Formats: sequence, structure tokens, C-alpha cells
Amino acid sequence: MWRKSVMFVSLRVNGGRHDGIRGAAAARYVSSSSSSSSSKLKTMAELGGPNFGTTLYWMFVKGHYRTMHQLQIEHRKIYGPLWKSKYGPMVVVNVASADLIEQVLRQEGRHPVRSDMPNWRLYREMNNQAYGPLTEMGAKWLHIRSILNPRMLKPKHVSSYTDTINEVVTDFIDRVAWLRAKSGQGVMVNDLTEELYKFAFEGIASVLFETRLGCMNEVLPEETQKFINSVGQMFYLTPLVLLFPKFTWPYLRFWKQFVAVWDHLFKFTEEVVHKKMDEIQEKVNKDQSLEGAYLTHLLCSDQMTVTQILGSITELLLAGVDTTSNTISWALYHLAKEPEIQERLYQEVMSACPGDRMTSSDDITRMPFLKAIIRETLRLYPVVPGNARINVDREIVVGDYIFPKKTLFQLCHYAVSNDEDHFPDPHTFIPQRWLRGGEERSKHHPFGSVPFGFGIRACLGRRVAELEMYLLLSRVRASNA
Repeated sequence: MWRKSVMFVSLRVNGGRHDGIRGAAAARYVSSSSSSSSSKLKTMAELGGPNFGTTLYWMFVKGHYRTMHQLQIEHRKIYGPLWKSKYGPMVVVNVASADLIEQVLRQEGRHPVRSDMPNWRLYREMNNQAYGPLTEMGAKWLHIRSILNPRMLKPKHVSSYTDTINEVVTDFIDRVAWLRAKSGQGVMVNDLTEELYKFAFEGIASVLFETRLGCMNEVLPEETQKFINSVGQMFYLTPLVLLFPKFTWPYLRFWKQFVAVWDHLFKFTEEVVHKKMDEIQEKVNKDQSLEGAYLTHLLCSDQMTVTQILGSITELLLAGVDTTSNTISWALYHLAKEPEIQERLYQEVMSACPGDRMTSSDDITRMPFLKAIIRETLRLYPVVPGNARINVDREIVVGDYIFPKKTLFQLCHYAVSNDEDHFPDPHTFIPQRWLRGGEERSKHHPFGSVPFGFGIRACLGRRVAELEMYLLLSRVRASNA
């Protein structure tokens, strides 16, 4: 049964984003912030914070490089809700207050810039690769999102991926049972986090590529494993490269590794895309109907060139794995640890979807507690502790400070989501705080927990990631995993 399966799985869990209101709100914030006198506003130069040497000390000597989440908490205690820090050649303004984060985001403009991603963009310039939704900026970025958004964010399109993801869920459940029988004495899985990463990778690839990559096989295909390894290397190398000035990158040993990793990522994606193009051409030659979902739609719509599709699909795939796997890992951890919450979820799932029937998208609409569990897990354990914005168009006022154009803001969502002023008993797993009608929910600041970001630059893969999480957590109940 589902309850027993969660209790006996051994987890090794790693610590692990409206446009209509924006203009008026931005004007309101600027007006209210500077209504007394613009001369009373402080400048960015007056903002305190650690220097580069101190930042390196915190990251590497005190060991916070892999726990940037905790670094936010520590620095907010020292410097308050707004501080400045240096990361290599970059100056970053850290924002760790829900009110101040809201001020930044309400002034983000029509074409928000998360970060200029200089190392990712340079690779594409060097290799004639197209920018995707993470690296493109301005009107061109908005054009890409207008093409990619409908089939990733509209509920009717996302719900059409339910059968595809359910197939992956079924194979995951079978794989976990096999692993338990093989090396867990029939009781536990020694590294469920790694297995959930493979599940998330297979799930998003099945949606984007419309093909299975073998992550649920007993032995992963060599190229699939190499791609997964490359994703991990890329995320590890990206911040390392940014520690150094751009002119030094060609001389860095790990820059060569960074380039090699991106070479493989694009090569892998290119092979999958061209295989799909061959399948489409064969169907056209045979006068067959062109059935397919995301990739087929992009290739047949003529809205993007093949090079643009490669750039976008590659970036979407990178962004669609960690959040899903990390969130499910921690959700299962708390369900195993807290049987009362597990029992309440079990009863809800069985009521909405009795027996061993596969969960449908309609079933999920009747599972508010399941959704609350995911929201609470994302509040406590976001994969990315913060988001970024650059005010590319104009200077903006945040709190008592005025910041020039092209200031890089780090929005410290993790620190804010652990703020007891917004979330009483913030370190305790309380899914009920997200249920409608609950007294505590009325106290939430709308920007207190925004793990997928905000506005038109919010995470493109949010709906698919949530669907993966809902389907897996609701269906484990009936497995022998």
C-alpha cells in the first residue's frame, strides 16, 4: 500500500519562478518611496555588505558554497533585508524582504531580465547557437516566450501530457520495486534521490522530445547517462566561471570543460530533434496524420527555425529536472516522518481516485491537500534559493535606496520563505497553512513564497513540473515500491 511504501523507503535527500498591474504598481512604489524628497534616498554606494574576500570566505572556508540557502539567512541577520555583495567581477544587491522583493518585481518592465547569463550567452555566440528562454533578452525573449508558453502553461495543453507522464510514473514504480528486490532486501531503496532525478529527467524529456530516453531501464543508455552527467557539470561550472573576469575565461581550465559540456548538451538535443524531423518527414511522405505534442508542434508551426528550437528545447530541459526531483524527495521524506499528514493525504487521494485507477488531471483538482503538500515543500526546500532581476530600462527605488540602471538584484526567496513574520513556526512542515479558509493562510504575504518566480518571466515549466509531482505522489499509494 501507499502508506507502507513511503514509510519503508530509505531516502538520501540533498539540500538541495501580471503583467496588467505592473505599470501602475511600479509608479505607486516609486511615488511612495520618493514622496518626501528624492534627496533623502540613499545611493547604492552607501549600501553595506561583505566584500569579495568575505564572500569567498563564507562560501569556501565556512562551507556555504553548496548551501547558498543558509548563506542568505546568515547575511540577512548581519546586514538586514538589503545588502550589497561582490561575486567575482559582479556587484549584487541582495533583497531579503517580501515587501522589498515586491517593489523590485513590480518595476520590472515589459521585458524582464533575470540575469544576462554572460557565460551561457558567450558559448552560444562562439558556436552560432540560438538563445533560448533563459538567455534571450528584450523583445526577442518575449517573442520566444509567446511561442513556447501556450503548450507549457495553458491548462488544456498541460493536462494533455497526463497520459505521457503517467507512463513514466508506472515505469518508475516498477523500477523502485526492482531496486528494492535487487539490493534493498525487498524493503528500501538506497538512493531514492538519484532515482527521482532520473524520473524527472525522463518525464520532462517525454513531454519536450515526445520520446523516451531510457532513464527507467534497468541499465541507462550510455548517451542518456552522459547527458545527465553533463547537466550536473554545467550547473557546477557555471558559477565558477562567473568568479573570473570575462577576458580570462579562454585561459581557464574549467572554461574548456564548460564548453565541452555545452557541446555535448547541444549535440544530444540536436540528434533527438533531427530524429523527430525524420519521423515527421516520413509521415508526410506516406500522407499520414502528424500526431504529436510539443516538439512536433514547434517543428510544424514554422514559428521558429530549427536552430532556435534547439536553443529553446535544450534550455527547457535543463530547467525542468531539479525542481521536480528535489521537491518529491523532500515531500516523501516528510510523509514518511509524519504519519498523520501521510494518512490525511492517503484518505484524500483514495476519495478522489479510489482503487488502483491512474490519477487523471481532473482527479487532481479534487486534491487540495496534495497541492498544499507540494507548496509547503517548495517553501521549505526550493532548489534555487533566489531569483534575479536586472533593471535594464531605468533606475528604480527599493526601500530607502535608489539604484541605477542595470543593477543586478538577487531576490532571496529562501530567506523570506523562512521568515517567521510571514510563516509562523517557519521551519516546521505544515501543509495546512496553504489550505483555503485556514487562518494562517490569510497572513501570507503574496511574495513570501514564490518558488517559480513572478510575472511574465516566471518559470516556463511550472505547470509540467507540478503535474509530474502530483501524479507521482498520488500514485505511489497503490504501488509495492
